[in-house]
Amino acid sequence: MKTPYQHRNPIIRYALFSLGWISFALGMIGLLLPVIPTSPFLLLSAACFLRSSPRFYIWLTEHRWWGRYIRYFLDGQGIPRSIKVLILSMLWIMILSSALIIVKIFWVSVTMVITAMAVSVYIIRLPEPQE
Repeated sequence: MKTPYQHRNPIIRYALFSLGWISFALGMIGLLLPVIPTSPFLLLSAACFLRSSPRFYIWLTEHRWWGRYIRYFLDGQGIPRSIKVLILSMLWIMILSSALIIVKIFWVSVTMVITAMAVSVYIIRLPEPQE
């Protein structure tokens, strides 16, 4: 099934499809590791699948766990407050535990905390959808 968004060149379509799956895998890894973000990779997957495979785009955006949140973000509605709290809690637990326990280089720890602060400000400033 071809859509108006699907790229016409099959080589580019296959490259986008591959990039979509690589991005999806990195997003899933990001669920477990504090250094790798999840949302940007899932959004990149959605963009790649939109241009390469409508079937996987629909699968991703209709998924029961994260589909609703991807649709909210793509529609410009932002992130629900409960998810913001979860994201920020996990972010700070992982960053602080890594910076204080695992990382032994002071400037790396400081950089991690500053990055977490910037990400926190960004997430807090995102709109919240009317559910």
